Amino acid sequence: MALLDFLGKNKKDEAPAMAPVLPKDIYAEGELQLADAIAPAALRVGPRELELGEKVSRTFYTISYPRFLVDSWFTPIINLDKVFDVAIFVHPIETGSALRGFQKKVAEIESQISDREEKGLVRDPMLDTAYRDLEQLRDQLQQAEEHIFEVGLYITLYGDSKEDLDKIEGDVRGILDAKLVYTKPALFQQEQGFRSTLPLANDELMVTSKLNSSPLSSIFPFVSFDLTSDRGILYGINRHNASLILFDRFSLENYNSVVFAKSGSGKSYAVKLEILRTLMFGADVIVIDPEREYENLASATGGRTFNISLSSEHHINPFDLPPVKEDEEPSDILRSNIINLVGLFRIMLGGLTPEEDAIVDRAITETYALKDITGDADFTGVEPPLLSDFENVLSGMEGSESLVIRLSKYTHGTWAGFINQPTNIDINKQFIVFSVRDMEDELKPVAMYIITHFIWNAVRHELRKRLLVIDEAWWMMKSEDTASFLYSVAKRGRKYYLGVATITQDVEDFLKSPYGRPILTNSSMQLLLKQSPTTINVLKETFNLTDEEKFLLLESGVGEGLFFAGLKHVAIKVVASYTEDQIITSDPSQLLQIKQEKMRNEAA
Repeated sequence: MALLDFLGKNKKDEAPAMAPVLPKDIYAEGELQLADAIAPAALRVGPRELELGEKVSRTFYTISYPRFLVDSWFTPIINLDKVFDVAIFVHPIETGSALRGFQKKVAEIESQISDREEKGLVRDPMLDTAYRDLEQLRDQLQQAEEHIFEVGLYITLYGDSKEDLDKIEGDVRGILDAKLVYTKPALFQQEQGFRSTLPLANDELMVTSKLNSSPLSSIFPFVSFDLTSDRGILYGINRHNASLILFDRFSLENYNSVVFAKSGSGKSYAVKLEILRTLMFGADVIVIDPEREYENLASATGGRTFNISLSSEHHINPFDLPPVKEDEEPSDILRSNIINLVGLFRIMLGGLTPEEDAIVDRAITETYALKDITGDADFTGVEPPLLSDFENVLSGMEGSESLVIRLSKYTHGTWAGFINQPTNIDINKQFIVFSVRDMEDELKPVAMYIITHFIWNAVRHELRKRLLVIDEAWWMMKSEDTASFLYSVAKRGRKYYLGVATITQDVEDFLKSPYGRPILTNSSMQLLLKQSPTTINVLKETFNLTDEEKFLLLESGVGEGLFFAGLKHVAIKVVASYTEDQIITSDPSQLLQIKQEKMRNEAA
């Protein structure tokens, strides 16, 4: 059967038999039409199903409904993880015609009730109920509160075989039967049923039921879990209904996100995919990378990587100050920077007593004053002091002996090359990666604090659309000062058009921190991927997950989980194109294969 005939369209008029065959006619014969592109390889019409190439379809229609239809009763069908098409045909009935029909029906029921009374029979509750319903509906129709419609509800299911189709049909009809909505297959009308569920708006079955406005509204089909917006990037596939999860983090009340997942579940892969797509929309991205996982991505996108370690040539001076903007006071900037530096020295020196805290605060102020940096004048462009300058000031203060001894390893000892140098890093690129993999574990919290503070100064200096990604954020949650600073950045970032993406596999430690839950509360987006049994109960309580969602996170594959945005959440599967996958993959076997292919191509 030709597809155009099957879809109910007319063939083009054929040329007269004796007309000459022109070259353009021969070319037109080979043109690929839309119908040719979507047509199955073969088509067979049977009494109970259609065979469409390698798929089998079956259409059935509803024949009756219960007396009451609750809201969203059709939602379980819409959200089934099956492949099917639904068509709802609504044919309005003129109110005057409906009222005349009701008048006749009411008269019939009244006659039956009167006849039973005359015979002395016990009243029939079904007749009484029908009479009350008809009278109530007739009043509502007369007052234009309701309207009557002929409604046809058809469902076409698809399967790989007849056995598969029987199972799917059993699941669907079981759900409907439990709601007292009964259906029948379109026997010997599968062709008409299939065409009725195509997006052609042709009701060829015409199997309808009369419904008024209220029950008709309960069939409203657009009730599936949906996180598709008209702008944003693709985060993945909605596992509820195979729709796309398109979202723009910068359209929410704040731009922050949190990613929780166990090792190997695809959290870095998902974040790198978001970074790649975010870059395409013109946003700047800065990453604090503890494992050098983002280096290939930076190289492929024209970004830049700074390796921060004791032997690195890249340095950040923690005493740097951002330029003073017109709407800011120099004293406010200086005070904020001094507070952050005191927090840094708490981490570097293994904690401070209240007396030491006051000494360090005074020493920082005096160190800045030596360079003529005070809150009374604009210090933009003034060369900031170094850590060794701070040490000199500190050593001349009473009660600072212990502080000087603990500080000396950062100025003269093994760690001297780390931060006692002027800043030589320029982050004026769209994509920047700070790698701290080669930094000693003891110094990683210090390094991440300094880097984050440096980034925060740059963010405050120039307003741009930015995303800051902090991978393995549990390093920063180890210390209260680093966790407090991260929370401050997450809370204040919106004012400077900054979104903070926090990623961690150590969920329990993250949430145990006094700043873990506040950071989570200040994140409008959350992504939960595959979890371990030891942490799932903490997440269930934190996110109010159902038992089904709990088991979904335990049994999810790589790149699968739950995606929260605002008040909505859906099951997600992260998907990437082949090109994206080649750029962002962290799989060692895949990376080795890519490297070998590259070497073979260079050798050839």
